[in-house]
Amino acid sequence: MGRFFGFAYGLIAYAAFLAAFLYAIGFVTGAFVPKSVDSGEPGDPVAALLINVALLAVFAVQHSVMARPGFKAWWTRIVPASIERSTYVLLSSLALGLLFWQWQPLPEIVWHVDNEAGAIALWVLHAAGWLLALASTFAISHFDLFGLRQVYLNLRNERYVNLPFRIGGLYRLVRHPLMLGFLIAFWATPHMTLGHLLFALVTTAYILIALQVEERDLINHHGDKYREYRSEVPMLLPLPRKQGEPAGVFKEI
Repeated sequence: MGRFFGFAYGLIAYAAFLAAFLYAIGFVTGAFVPKSVDSGEPGDPVAALLINVALLAVFAVQHSVMARPGFKAWWTRIVPASIERSTYVLLSSLALGLLFWQWQPLPEIVWHVDNEAGAIALWVLHAAGWLLALASTFAISHFDLFGLRQVYLNLRNERYVNLPFRIGGLYRLVRHPLMLGFLIAFWATPHMTLGHLLFALVTTAYILIALQVEERDLINHHGDKYREYRSEVPMLLPLPRKQGEPAGVFKEI
């Protein structure tokens, strides 16, 4: 019975992810959702700035702290290991839901593209960013990433084994195509407001910092395999690296 409830919990967490992911698309584009990054009555800009940064910080702290191996080792003393990933996914989705709900608009226009062809090109690029992010999850293991594999194996009373390190598809071009997709989706827009710019800037800064921490964890876990991969494949931009060029923090990008 416990395994069944664990599986049901994993399905609920996965449904929460899907809802948050789809709502995020509408939140950034301003389409099909009741509240977007630019909707609502603008208030005091300083208060809006502080609230928005706090909301992004809540998500960043939850998303980063719970992903660290040390936290996982402690956390799985409290929750079953089979639902650890599902719990992470659920709490991340709830943090995003809080951000969507409480986000304060800053409607001042930073740029607006009137040219129809230019606007269409930016929307196509924007859509490509979301598709790249989603496709990246399937290029590794979508269902493991979002906790479904763990609860399914537990339901079958099978032991969970970490997936082996492998490189394929999009991960041959860049090491973090998922994050590249998000960056494209957040920045490619024909209509950029101050609130959207704040969202894009803070999430970009968070992604660049978080990737440094994640890379350290990946090296600790995979050792020389990941060091070799890191030396051959760029982090975010699929540009060829000059032979012998070191993988510095900024040259990495």
